[in-house]
Amino acid sequence: MTRITAASEIVRCTVGLEGAGQRLDRFLAAQSFLPTRSRITFLIRAGHVSVDGVPRKTSYPVSVGNVVEVRLPPEEPSWVEPEDLPLEVLFEDESLVVISKSAGMASHPAPGTRHGTLVAALLHRWSLGEGWPDPQRPGIVHRLDKDTTGVMVVAKTPEALQRLAMQFQERTVRKTYWAVVRGVPRETAGSVDLPIGRDPQNRKRMQAVSGQKRAAVTPWQLRERFGGARPTAALIECAPRTGRTHQIRVHMASLGHPLIGDELYGSRRVPAGAGAAARAALLGFPRHALHASSLEIVHPVSAQPMRFEAPLPDDMTDLIQTLR
Repeated sequence: MTRITAASEIVRCTVGLEGAGQRLDRFLAAQSFLPTRSRITFLIRAGHVSVDGVPRKTSYPVSVGNVVEVRLPPEEPSWVEPEDLPLEVLFEDESLVVISKSAGMASHPAPGTRHGTLVAALLHRWSLGEGWPDPQRPGIVHRLDKDTTGVMVVAKTPEALQRLAMQFQERTVRKTYWAVVRGVPRETAGSVDLPIGRDPQNRKRMQAVSGQKRAAVTPWQLRERFGGARPTAALIECAPRTGRTHQIRVHMASLGHPLIGDELYGSRRVPAGAGAAARAALLGFPRHALHASSLEIVHPVSAQPMRFEAPLPDDMTDLIQTLR
């Protein structure tokens, strides 16, 4: 018999004889705490479902004794009001739209953030219709942190969402980010391979934790040093192979080079040797210095490879020019 226990936002199910051999999505559909198959599919593809601690795909066959854990996202507002917000559109057709997201715009509503979101802007500009797995996040394929700028792809139909989400899940999407970090790494290139989990002491923070099952890999390259003989900062190109929350911010901090302006994983401390102009720029930068510069996907309908680029925003351009 299947046993169900709930603790805070996590529901755990132990697979009994009647569930053995079933696909993961079908097993969860037979339970009573998830209302629809579309919601189940969304949670699995978003990485909220694991079997014995390992995230699995919808088709994974469960076995007797497996513990299936479902992490339910925090409650969000029951509605989203369309808002007339500026959007920089890089590309658009009947299936998708690609934007260059500005700093300060959250991807979707969350507790404490009901207005000024990308979802609100999308609902005002396009009629996205019904049939979305998560009505609070229509079209949202992936996310950027609120203060991260750059390229985002948004689906205009549920079918496009499903196909694009599969590309992210299978890690066939190529992403490139630019980051300005404190100090300069000793090596000119490397790769951080550290799993990431939520900080149990602060749920707003993530942390690199060895031994966890959710892999996180960030290859990086040093593109420029700033500060002459006594370098104070560096421009880093990152090409993350996975898409964990705060991944680049956590991984660069783990190297001892947190992003400029990132008070959650670094500080406002200025490296020794910074001149007056550089010091003022570093102390005054209003957000973490991270920009999603390019994204490569396969079109969800035509199957044609596509690449999109977003230029550095003015604040990062000004920061780099000052540091130079």
